[in-house]
Amino acid sequence: MIKGHVKWFDSTKGYGFVVVDDNLGDVLLHANVLRNFGRSSVAEGVEILMDVQGTDRGRQAVEIHKIETSALDEPQEVPAPSSEVYSGQDASDLSASRVKWFDKAKGFGFVNAFGDPDDIFVHMEVLRLYGLSDLQPGEAICVRFKAGPRGKTAVEVRSWDHANLVMRGTRTS
Repeated sequence: MIKGHVKWFDSTKGYGFVVVDDNLGDVLLHANVLRNFGRSSVAEGVEILMDVQGTDRGRQAVEIHKIETSALDEPQEVPAPSSEVYSGQDASDLSASRVKWFDKAKGFGFVNAFGDPDDIFVHMEVLRLYGLSDLQPGEAICVRFKAGPRGKTAVEVRSWDHANLVMRGTRTS
């Protein structure tokens, strides 16, 4: 297993690169390997623990064991949403949602919480705070949101896997 951090990942292209500290060059991270871990994207700078295989075209990740977003889990610059919107910080406050659409170039999109017809606005910066770089239509995610004068806005976006692990008590961050 090798630990590194994401140099960049483009979900449209379907790949990106991870920088590792062994002086043997960057490691290719293909979207299929990321999907096998339950993610469709990953943000720059996020740490990854992975198995790597050498090929005639260089090294590539073959399995992801952990994506560490703890440094991104507790954003310092963004205040926590007010208690008027929801109470507490546990995973039960996350709403199971599906991505309606997301345009990475525009930097925003919309999701729908299960059982709620109202759209929830999602900005790219909120994705980055929680270790994501893109969303795909139909993707299952979990969001916390606040109600504002222009509708609902996501204040936290988590991968389905992350929220599921937290609810089962196998992850604390």
